[in-house]
Amino acid sequence: MQCPSCQNTDSRVLESRSADAGKCVRRRRECLNCDFRFTTYERVETVPISVIKRSHAKEIFCRSKLLNGLTRACEKTAISSQKIELIVDEIETQLQQRNLKEISSSDLGEMILFQLKEINEVAYIRFASVYRQFNGINDFIDTLESFKPSKKFATIT
Repeated sequence: MQCPSCQNTDSRVLESRSADAGKCVRRRRECLNCDFRFTTYERVETVPISVIKRSHAKEIFCRSKLLNGLTRACEKTAISSQKIELIVDEIETQLQQRNLKEISSSDLGEMILFQLKEINEVAYIRFASVYRQFNGINDFIDTLESFKPSKKFATIT
C-alpha cells in the first residue's frame, strides 16, 4: 500500500474492522517512513453483470432499476419494502454466483417472477403484465390459470 503523503510502499496495519455491513474491511495504517496515518478499504472485486435486452443490446445490471420495477409491482400490497430489498439481494447474489456474467432480460424476468409467485399473486400479475408485454385479457387469463390448483378426480369403476 502506497502512503498518500510520501509514496513509500511500506506501512503497518494499526487496526482492522468490518465495514459496509461486512462487505469490506476498513484498515487504519501507518507509514513506516514518515509515520503518516491513513485509512484503506478492501472489497471483494465483482465482475459486472451484463443484461442482454430483447433488442440484443447489452446493459450493465442495475440494482436500482430492478428495485424500482419490483416496488411498482408491489404497490398497495402487503409486501414490505424490506421484503422487496431481500428479493433484490437474493437475485443479485444468484447472478454473482453464476459462472456466466451475462443474462438475458427474459431469464432475469423469470427469476423475478419465480420469487413473486411465492409471495403475492397480485404483484406477480402486475410484473408479468409488463415483463411479458400482455396484449389483452387473454394474456391475463392464461397467466391466472397457472395459479389454479390442478384437480385430480378419482374415477369410480
